[in-house]
Amino acid sequence: MKNKVMLTAAVTGAGDTTGINEYVPVTPKEIADSAIESAKAGATVAHIHARDPKTGGISHDIEHYREIVDRIRDSETDVVINITAGGGGDFIPNLDTPAAGGNGTFIQTPTERHNPVGTLLPEMCTLDCGSVNFGDMIYVSPTDWLREHAKLIQQSGVKPELECFDTGHLRFAKQLIDEGLIDGNPMFQFCLGIPWGAEADIETLLYFKNRLPANASWSAFGIGRMQLPIAMQTALLGGNIRVGLEDNLYLTRGVPARNEQLVDKAVGMLHSNGIEVMTPQEARDYYGLLNTRAGATL
Repeated sequence: MKNKVMLTAAVTGAGDTTGINEYVPVTPKEIADSAIESAKAGATVAHIHARDPKTGGISHDIEHYREIVDRIRDSETDVVINITAGGGGDFIPNLDTPAAGGNGTFIQTPTERHNPVGTLLPEMCTLDCGSVNFGDMIYVSPTDWLREHAKLIQQSGVKPELECFDTGHLRFAKQLIDEGLIDGNPMFQFCLGIPWGAEADIETLLYFKNRLPANASWSAFGIGRMQLPIAMQTALLGGNIRVGLEDNLYLTRGVPARNEQLVDKAVGMLHSNGIEVMTPQEARDYYGLLNTRAGATL
């Protein structure tokens, strides 16, 4: 859609951020409420991770996801739901137990990673297209596992967003397409600035964009202070954008943000450049998304 972009609010993520910003949502109700407020502020899509209400850490409990999704769907505010499918890939290196990993290592099979998506059937989900050094840990997503995971997503009818944290991920995502494991026009997301993945700068953005398949749509985000600059550069280049507390905790330097504030700031930035934000229904129609809000079934 000319001069329109899909705006995703990544409302919580899985990082250890709750002690830095008090507005990072933790409980299923808080996460759902934040997604709804982000939609009211103009977000097209809510990207969902679940957290453990007791610890604030990452949760893989499908009942936490179910409560979040049910609360969003039961609300009067429409938003496309995008559930992460990238959980259960954390390997913490430890020289004393190199094969098993250290404390905090948690690896799930493709079937386990897919379970919330396959059960709850959101319109979209992420598919992280490779392993990467992620800070001091390793995110593990081997190619054969990715093929299996892509097939499960394909069978569910949910639209995968092919997440690329480094250049090799783009190469393998295109391999999945060539092997017939991605239906329709593919959707890519470039994840920039993660230590130690691809840089969050215009040169890297253009590198990714210029190597996309001709029929692909794309999105990009930067983390921290690069969130809004990458969002604006992406929109001007014809891509979709993502903001939110998963990637950036501050509204301005030293001022903790709420998700809806980051969305509102992004919407204002887009409007000032003559760019509008897609409604959830426009995104469903344009990208051929399964409309689970309307009770669509497979």
